[in-house]
Amino acid sequence: MRILLASQAIAGHFNPMTGIGVRLKDEGHEVGWYTGRTLAGRLDELGIQHYAFDRAIEHTGDNLNELYPQRAKLKGPMAIRFDGERIFASNVTNFFEDIRDLHQRFPFDAVVMDNTMFIQRLVAVVLGKPVISFVPIGNMESDPLVPPMFFGFAPARNPADRVLHSGARLVSDQFVTKPARNSYVRQLAGYGLRTERGHPITDEPYLWSHAIIQTGTASLDFPRRNVNPKVHYVGALLPHRSGAADGPETATAQAAPAPSADARQPTAADGTHRRTVVVTQGTVDNRDPAKLMIPAIEALKDTNTLIIVATGGANTEELRRRYPQPNVVVEDYVDFARVFPATDVFVTNGGFGGVLLSLSHGVPLVTAGLNEGKSDVNARVEYAGVGVNLKTETPSAAAVRSAVDTVLGDPSWRARAQAVRGQFEAEDSIGAAVDVITAAAAGGTSGGGTPGVGG
Repeated sequence: MRILLASQAIAGHFNPMTGIGVRLKDEGHEVGWYTGRTLAGRLDELGIQHYAFDRAIEHTGDNLNELYPQRAKLKGPMAIRFDGERIFASNVTNFFEDIRDLHQRFPFDAVVMDNTMFIQRLVAVVLGKPVISFVPIGNMESDPLVPPMFFGFAPARNPADRVLHSGARLVSDQFVTKPARNSYVRQLAGYGLRTERGHPITDEPYLWSHAIIQTGTASLDFPRRNVNPKVHYVGALLPHRSGAADGPETATAQAAPAPSADARQPTAADGTHRRTVVVTQGTVDNRDPAKLMIPAIEALKDTNTLIIVATGGANTEELRRRYPQPNVVVEDYVDFARVFPATDVFVTNGGFGGVLLSLSHGVPLVTAGLNEGKSDVNARVEYAGVGVNLKTETPSAAAVRSAVDTVLGDPSWRARAQAVRGQFEAEDSIGAAVDVITAAAAGGTSGGGTPGVGG
């Protein structure tokens, strides 16, 4: 079969799909990938045909604030509102028209797409092709028992929580996500498609895909009243690493380019420190190290703790000069698969890929992040009992130190993280994802029948 993969050019959306692309190719399928030009070199390394964005604006983790200078000043709901409309919804027509043109050159049988492209309905209805959505973040489908997105809430435990969630959902629908939905509705109307009221834009991939590949496990999701049979939890899908077997032990965890050959790659197991803590502030919101990297270093410097900091390529030399302590190692990018086997705690702002990789090694977490949906990831970490959620993106050094001590002081944190690791190890995640794709591509359905709900 001819399979088209399609993704944003954002590393955290592209990288987890690479193992799927390589496996499909190795199994004899003809594979193409529609994404931004910045990823051409990576696709060439993977041996996958690249089809570059033409009309679509290329958003990456590095250029968002350059493309939209006003974005850097936005926080909380205002930042989410802006990103939803300008970074995601605004590209819907561009993505679809690019793919419709691409079909003339690469007549694909099915499309496996990053769920945040929001063109599932257009591809399924206008082109008549099976669509398999790939969700690199937590399950975004709404449900009466699941709290509204972007607020970092855990499931309601009492009437007061339910009232709070109801109010937050109204604010989300009428203010936070409304511009993105309005843009989406206008663009679909241009193709003669009418959208039903009452469904947030984030539900569209779940409604109009033939199948959904959901990273993570059901145990990392919140309880649901309605179980969507099209959703397939496949565990930790980690970036493919050339020349190595697919899997947690060999994947490059940092959602960014691989480290250079001369980069110092710590192994964590140096035998001179009592414990090892790995720290990252991700690859998008990492320009200000004072948010998490500096508080974490301040909390643990001059202690019997090896601190390994992955900066994502921002402020590395500055941090090295500022912290010359022998127990502090600062790198642009860290091969987490090498360090996690001997890591005691992972301190992170809550990127879902990093969280999954940490748990695939049974490493408990301390999380501190709010934007780009990280508050919801961190709420799931807390709810599952696999880490401490600091509920801020700017924790104090004292708060980080207390959280690390809490996790290390009670073995139940690691026991729960190890239990999740066992779930990840129980299946071949890439194989499970490929099975979903081939079933949907061959039959147009994969556990869910015809996509869509009318309208």
